Amino acid sequence: MTVIHEVQQILWVNTPHGDGQVLFIMDYGVHENTIWVVVLQDTSEIKHYNTTQIKLCCNNTLNFNLKPNEKSSKKRSSKKESNKES
Repeated sequence: MTVIHEVQQILWVNTPHGDGQVLFIMDYGVHENTIWVVVLQDTSEIKHYNTTQIKLCCNNTLNFNLKPNEKSSKKRSSKKESNKES
């Protein structure tokens, strides 16, 4: 059974053709890899990618793909801002 999921949040991925935003995810079952439908940032082309061809760029909500020192400095800066507001 094929399932198509429309991605509601903004999800950026690295593809072989550059960065892009995920529009849909198509799951064809356990014997096939999931297909990601992505609009490319630079060319606005819509491409289909196998799960093994893409990587998540970032998700600012969950702080994905921040280097360890960026995570700690981000926490420190948010603490400084909250202290200034108090």
